Amino acid sequence: MKNIIAFAGSNSKNSINKQLAEYAASLVNDVKVTVLDLNDFELPLYGMDYEIEHGIPDNANKFLDYIKSTDGIILSLAEHNGVYSAVFKNLFDWMSRADGKLWSEKPMLLMATSPGARGGATVLEIAKGRFPFMGGNIVADFSFPSFNANFSEGKISNKELNNELLKQISVFEETI
Repeated sequence: MKNIIAFAGSNSKNSINKQLAEYAASLVNDVKVTVLDLNDFELPLYGMDYEIEHGIPDNANKFLDYIKSTDGIILSLAEHNGVYSAVFKNLFDWMSRADGKLWSEKPMLLMATSPGARGGATVLEIAKGRFPFMGGNIVADFSFPSFNANFSEGKISNKELNNELLKQISVFEETI
């Protein structure tokens, strides 16, 4: 059985991106899913002086180990002011210091959602442009608009949007 990880680029305890990542992961057939929470990987703010003095924190390496040991990644990015959340960017920076190809070419379903009509489209486009340089193998992507209007009881309530996610899940399943 294949193993995948799912997580949100957020540290919110009620993250809508985590809810989307968990839902998407539940739709993938015949896999063992490990849901990661960025709150479990606390890290100091990245700085070169800190790295020189203390090295790379264990939590950055632990997260990187999850990536390296998985068969696929489901990631839903939170969008803060049009870019990655600070907590995700910090993790990303630390992991890139340990391994410049941190995504390890693992098949990735990359998503984003927000309460707004653009569904995190800006951060999704930034990640799609950046991740391939860091070993990202984005095989499918999904921007989910108007989270509060289209998600309830742990699933997507809008049939058209759910069907679009199912198409992306199918592509992801074929590659893991």
